[in-house]
Amino acid sequence: MPATKTFHYNSIDATGRKTKGTVEAANETAATHMLRQRGEVPLEMVAAGQGLQMDIKIPGLGGRTKLKDLAVFARQFATMTASGMSLLRSLAILEEQTTALSLKKAISEVRGDVSGGLSLSGSMVKHDKIFPRLMVAMVRAGEAGGMIDKALEQIADSLEKDTALRGKIKGALTYPAIVLSFTFVMIAAVLKFIVPIFENMFKNLGGQLPAITQFLVDTSHNMYWIGPTFLGVTIGGTIAYKRQQRASADFRLKVDKIKLRLPVFGSLLQKLAISRFSRNLGLLLNVGVPVMQALAVVGETTGNEVINAAMKDVQSAVRDGQPMSSAMRLHKVFPEMVTQMIEVGEESGQISQMLDKVADFYDREVDSAAESLTASIEPIMVLVMGTVVGGMVICLYLPMFTIYQNIQSN
Repeated sequence: MPATKTFHYNSIDATGRKTKGTVEAANETAATHMLRQRGEVPLEMVAAGQGLQMDIKIPGLGGRTKLKDLAVFARQFATMTASGMSLLRSLAILEEQTTALSLKKAISEVRGDVSGGLSLSGSMVKHDKIFPRLMVAMVRAGEAGGMIDKALEQIADSLEKDTALRGKIKGALTYPAIVLSFTFVMIAAVLKFIVPIFENMFKNLGGQLPAITQFLVDTSHNMYWIGPTFLGVTIGGTIAYKRQQRASADFRLKVDKIKLRLPVFGSLLQKLAISRFSRNLGLLLNVGVPVMQALAVVGETTGNEVINAAMKDVQSAVRDGQPMSSAMRLHKVFPEMVTQMIEVGEESGQISQMLDKVADFYDREVDSAAESLTASIEPIMVLVMGTVVGGMVICLYLPMFTIYQNIQSN
């Protein structure tokens, strides 16, 4: 028999009664299935011994809504509605369960609007900073087709896959970020503590310092203002960049064009954007969202302004009666394989299925690219750190040769 694990769970039954307990199962999926067979809806499932893997929450800093929070919200909401629980009762439970303050407040207001007679999508659209347009559009389509539970389940699947993809990208960038931070700390430590020691030694021995060594000495003397200035410029530049990103679509378009041309990273970002585009468009069309509305929504959900601009052109072309695939061929951001798959889907009437296959393909491509990026960045970062530290050591020892020559000549 396969080895089993112990899972701690919180659940709720059809009457709204909450229970806690443990269950033995081979994995989390099997444990969840066991609870559902008993007529319970799992709200939380944690393997025994994984308490240290939970997110650290700092008081005052836990109000931001993360993609992971939305994914959990959508999954729990889908499970409750599929079990026959009413929207109001589901929203009340979700409000109590949610720890993200901004999401909790939004759920509370949505529940109030729904109890007042407003539709779920109509109440969610008021909170566009919390609930993405993709989510609202799919909920609206689910309401119109009487399949809100299926729409929520597909939303949860999409958000979970997006969360996993982002996690892999962040994982690939964690190592270089740590190495760069360590390098900056090491440079600051050398300038602050090591360079003054060599400077005093050079003064006692006499002689003219080489220009590069003199530059290190001058930098060491001015560390008290260079460090804060560098930090202030970095923080100020980041804030200004984010504000400009939010305010100007033209600025976002220029930045995203540059990102797509970057070596190594450009290909990864393109694959990630294509994966999101295919997945989201397929989901919208699958739940019955009209093509024009789906194209309008999907452009804003890819996180890439180049694709968003392309979708506006595709919208105009489709409105004039042209196939989506032929309009997409005019934009180089879409690989030929993508347009061909969409063309086949248009001809066979299975465009949403073809888009799902494209998304699955690019999900695997992103996984492979992230692993390759991690493997290639590690030696590069070690080389960079070694070059910086080795260069500073050479600069400090360079005057020794001049002093030695002066001693020989005398």
